[in-house]
Amino acid sequence: MNFAVKDLKWTREPENYAVTDNKIEIITKPYTDLWQRTYYHFRNDNAPVLQISTNEKFFSFTVKTEFESKHRFDQCGIVMYLDSDNWLKGSIEYENENFQHLGSVVTNNGYSDWATTEIDASIKSMWYRFSRREDDYCIECSEDGVRFKQMRICHMWNGDNEICFGIYACSPEDSSFKAIFTNMEITECKWLAHDGQKPDGD
Repeated sequence: MNFAVKDLKWTREPENYAVTDNKIEIITKPYTDLWQRTYYHFRNDNAPVLQISTNEKFFSFTVKTEFESKHRFDQCGIVMYLDSDNWLKGSIEYENENFQHLGSVVTNNGYSDWATTEIDASIKSMWYRFSRREDDYCIECSEDGVRFKQMRICHMWNGDNEICFGIYACSPEDSSFKAIFTNMEITECKWLAHDGQKPDGD
């Protein structure tokens, strides 16, 4: 499975963007977001999403993000968007001049969760790696594109057949910023098979 920019398709096309073979830039619009119900009790489903589709069951997708985020909740990163009620994303969400949230959201059947850790607000670049093993998924991050750290392992209830995955950027509040995506690559699955405890029944 190879990555080609020409195979990417907009789920929601932003007003301002630029796409070349090696780089994608998105200028976010205010009040754009992805979230479903949990805790906040609202549903936001209008963030720009640019994706490729596949039936491949084992692979990894890597991308480098650079961002000029400056307002609360500004974010950009990787995404697997199946429909309004079933998707996942990994990103850095700006909070204030002191810290940001590096985290991931998994949404199954219309309910989102959010797992985060605080990082310094001065960080303006991050690599992400999205890996699939059948209907289970892994999100990793890296500051140098070499050493990746696990952020999340999850199961997607509707993620067992054809999926769509790629990139997104949004500004949930009254803000706009430029997100830059480069070094996009699809490889064999870097998330290796588990070699510890055997599955039940074995």
